[in-house]
Amino acid sequence: MKDKASKKWGAYEVASMGIMLAIIEVSKHALDFLPNIELVSFLFIVFSLMFGWRVLALTWAFTVIEAFYFGAGVWVIAYAYVWPILVIIVLLTRKVGKQNPWFYAILSGAFGLSFGFLCSIYTLVIGGVAQQFTWWVAGIPYDIVHGIGNFFICLFLFKPVMIILKKVVPEEKQHL
Repeated sequence: MKDKASKKWGAYEVASMGIMLAIIEVSKHALDFLPNIELVSFLFIVFSLMFGWRVLALTWAFTVIEAFYFGAGVWVIAYAYVWPILVIIVLLTRKVGKQNPWFYAILSGAFGLSFGFLCSIYTLVIGGVAQQFTWWVAGIPYDIVHGIGNFFICLFLFKPVMIILKKVVPEEKQHL
């Protein structure tokens, strides 16, 4: 159990969040040319495992940066709740997952498959069930690509990235 002092945000935590945000943004934009293939889901998974609940703040910082970059639209509403959902699921299942690459690959793939549905939830409020259903169904081919990409990215990168993170993050800062 971590002591109460570990819950405070110090220079290390702020700097770590900034570095993680930069890594997420660079990796996202480096793969922008591939439709729905991204490292964001994978990075939120490994960062959540390593840094715990603090990563929720990172999801909202990511959403703000994306809104500045692409311009604010209704999609910002979805990003503000979809990425935190992934982090919460990872943190609630981390004892079950026990850092098993297959567990997190399946979780990441399922998240990719459900991404369009999760993002369509706000359209239910705006336009009703018909609009939500239409919006979601139209995006299913992209969700399939997203899910498959997420699965394989997480499966192949999980172990090496976790090994690196365990080496570079001081043990007292890890939330494993």
